[in-house]
Parts: sequence; structure tokens; C-alpha cells
Amino acid sequence: MKRILFVCTGNTCRSPMAEALLKAKRLEGIEVKSAGVHAFPGSDASGHAKAALKEIGIEHSHAASLLDQDLVDWATHILTMTSGHKQLIIGNVPGAAHKTSTLKEFVMESDSDVSDPFGSSLDVYRKTLNELNELVDKLVEKLT
Repeated sequence: MKRILFVCTGNTCRSPMAEALLKAKRLEGIEVKSAGVHAFPGSDASGHAKAALKEIGIEHSHAASLLDQDLVDWATHILTMTSGHKQLIIGNVPGAAHKTSTLKEFVMESDSDVSDPFGSSLDVYRKTLNELNELVDKLVEKLT
């Protein structure tokens, strides 16, 4: 069983969109969750994140989770949206270094970040969702 944990800042935009995209693929042997390094537990996904997902036919019920030791222990792969998130996790949980990387690093061997659409227009969220969709497709290729 592969357990994928997507991590961003507040767990209301990027990581829930990535989680929803991967869950929508309904892949056997892969579980997925998301969390934020500075999340307010229970917060809903942003309205624009939900709207962008709905436009491509994905309904996603979400409640933000703050990254904690239980989630780190649960995950076989922790995929962050930025190198800053990755460094924060490794700094706080050195034992997680072997399973933590940025999403782009894991699927493309790139050190660039997934840009944060927080506070932006729906169009910016659509662009981020399109980027995440391509990355999740590459992730599926790599995992299966």
C-alpha cells in the first residue's frame, strides 16, 4: 500500500486540489491525504479551489488538517508544494527526510515550486489546478 500525503501551507488550496485529483483516479493500492504546515484544522477548501475542481467534474469534501506526527508516520511519500515546506518538515521530523520531497522533485526532478493561488482569482486557481493535474498524472505513472 502506498500512502501519499500532499502538503502545502494552509491545506485549503494546493494540497486539497492535489488530493482530490489523485483520489478521483480511484487507484487500487494508493491512499491519499493532505495537510498543511500552518493549517487551521477543520477549515474548508477555498471556494475557488472547489469551483475549479467542480469545473472538471470533481466534488471534494474537505476539512483542513495540520501536519502532525501521526500523518508523517502514516505516509509512505510526503509530497510538498514548495521546497520551504519540505525543509520545514525535515527540520522538524528528521526521520521523515527519506520519504519527503517536493511534488515536482519527485515526478520531474525539478526544484521549482507549485505556485500558491491563495487570494487570487478563479483563473489563477484554474492554472494551478491544471499544473497539479499534469503533476498528478506523472505521479501516477511513477507509482504504478
